[in-house]
Amino acid sequence: MKDIKIVVVDDSPFSVAMITNILTANGFSVVGNANGLEEALEAIKLLKPNLVTMDMTMPGADGIECTNAIHKIDPNMKVIIISSMMDEEIIRQAKKARTCGYIQKPVDAEELTLLINRVMADEELFIELESIYSTIFKEALTDSFNKLFKSVPAFEAEAKNNNEQISRGISVVIGIIGRYCGRMILDMSNETARNMAGTMLKTEALEDEYVVNIMGEVSNIISGVACSFANKKNKLLGLRVAPPTIVYGESIKISRSDFDTVFSVTASTAFGEIFMNVGFNRGDYEL
Repeated sequence: MKDIKIVVVDDSPFSVAMITNILTANGFSVVGNANGLEEALEAIKLLKPNLVTMDMTMPGADGIECTNAIHKIDPNMKVIIISSMMDEEIIRQAKKARTCGYIQKPVDAEELTLLINRVMADEELFIELESIYSTIFKEALTDSFNKLFKSVPAFEAEAKNNNEQISRGISVVIGIIGRYCGRMILDMSNETARNMAGTMLKTEALEDEYVVNIMGEVSNIISGVACSFANKKNKLLGLRVAPPTIVYGESIKISRSDFDTVFSVTASTAFGEIFMNVGFNRGDYEL
């Protein structure tokens, strides 16, 4: 990764010194600092940094106002908020202002370093994710089935498309968050789900709602394993899963969503077919 030039914006000399020490100790180049809006804008124009760290509370203009002003000069400037305050409203405002992350004071050096590297990786990191995620999610499905059922699925009909699908009966949607956001869908027939749940619990006497909940947990395991595999490949991805959303019933459409990269595959298992669809977006990340 190229040398990263950073301007530190904070009205506290102590904070400027602490943040600067952390950044320089971890290989970043601090090219300047500013204690308010006007100095920040001047530094951006003169020093042309790759990234700005921004305090939230400053006299004259807060961190959000300062970030908005910076983006009028350079819409692509990357800004990370560093503040003693962290609450839902401030984070909401930070997202709206298109900041790239939010770190709470006192600053943890490892957390700040990892966040900056994630932010600056950009296209290079997304290309890496795009090259590995289809393999990783298939490996996660295989690994999970081997451990849960002592069987291995066979994959077929793999495609890089996101066409609208008609659910086979049960669709489990797992949100994925981290440096890039996306989602995984596992779709299967009621019969396939019931066969899987019955094998796991060694009984056929299961109510439909119980079967559905078990499929949610199985899907959660598969996506969690996939995220762990991806993070082992590159910790900058920082992928993790959100709680599942489960939809079941006849003739339900699995809506087409717009993703920058997407793949789908059908897994033939001992219990029936499972359709898996995974997609990610370039510009999405979680603060």
